[in-house]
Amino acid sequence: MKKHNFNAGPSILADEVIENAAKAILDFNGSGLSLLSISHRTKDFDAVMEEADQLFRELLHIPDNYKIIYLGGGASTYFYEIPANFLGKKAGYVNTGVWAKKAIKEAKRYGEVEVLASSEDKNFTYIPKGFAIPADLDYVHITSNNTIYGTEYHEDLSSPVPLIADMSSDILSRPVDVSKYAMIYGGAQKNLAPAGVAFAIIREDMLDKIVRDLPTMVSFRTHVENNSMFNTPPVFPIYVLKETLRWLKSIGGVPEIYRRNQEKAALLYDEIDRNPLFRGTVVREDRSLMNICFVMAEGYEDLADEFMAFAKERGMVGIKGHRLVGGFRASCYNALPKSSVEALVACMQEFAEKHAK
Repeated sequence: MKKHNFNAGPSILADEVIENAAKAILDFNGSGLSLLSISHRTKDFDAVMEEADQLFRELLHIPDNYKIIYLGGGASTYFYEIPANFLGKKAGYVNTGVWAKKAIKEAKRYGEVEVLASSEDKNFTYIPKGFAIPADLDYVHITSNNTIYGTEYHEDLSSPVPLIADMSSDILSRPVDVSKYAMIYGGAQKNLAPAGVAFAIIREDMLDKIVRDLPTMVSFRTHVENNSMFNTPPVFPIYVLKETLRWLKSIGGVPEIYRRNQEKAALLYDEIDRNPLFRGTVVREDRSLMNICFVMAEGYEDLADEFMAFAKERGMVGIKGHRLVGGFRASCYNALPKSSVEALVACMQEFAEKHAK
């Protein structure tokens, strides 16, 4: 039976990316050595880093005055490194869910945090809009896509102060104007690579805004100046990231993947809105293309466990909603084929027919 991988992360990667990575594990670049046991100081791995940088810049139109770094760990590491580097007096944060709250908690260790807006009043089912951004902030921080609640920014925020965005779960899934951001960062395990590496795209002038003397590993300057090689980088995830960027370029880049993501999301949201057994949990204008959340409709709540088992029998993997919100979540990241969404839609239709009243 074919499996349809809707896991929220670590998540699905393109088949050819996995195949190329598997070959490299056995023999990297014809070296007779496994990718898992090569030195990161070799010319062959230097070429991997250079190609990853070049492809990232090309696909996302990253201006020349931005640097790209790759660090071990995940976005949670950046939650404290960002305020450690940049929070002198006060920073602004937008609270759109669990990951934003975690970032806020870490920032409070380094200075004053002003929560500029929050959607907690409605259980994070929308993206706050129209809030003021004071000009005296060191920076403002947003989480562009919220994996647990299924909300997403669909336009780049304009900010009078440096804008920093956690794009862990929607990087390269849609067009982004990088020039509007002082820093974009995220864990790679949604759209780019296996768990173990986190990326950051940092505008060069931000390195002059580092506000305190920091441990060497915590300073962004260390990793920029050493091209992510100050210590041993996560070699295997970076290689897979490079292969993912190659794959994305081969299918037409960000415009094409954005078209595909819109098409997949429309298929599933249309079924959620049409099917009497299910309902969406997010306001329409802020629905995520990446993480589609839904629950049983009123009067059908007692069918949740039955639908979960029904879907599992038909090959659906990872559709259980996060423990904080319950219900269901279909993560439709870049590499998820349209056929998997069609299979989930067919499963929902079959289940509705079974319980037609």
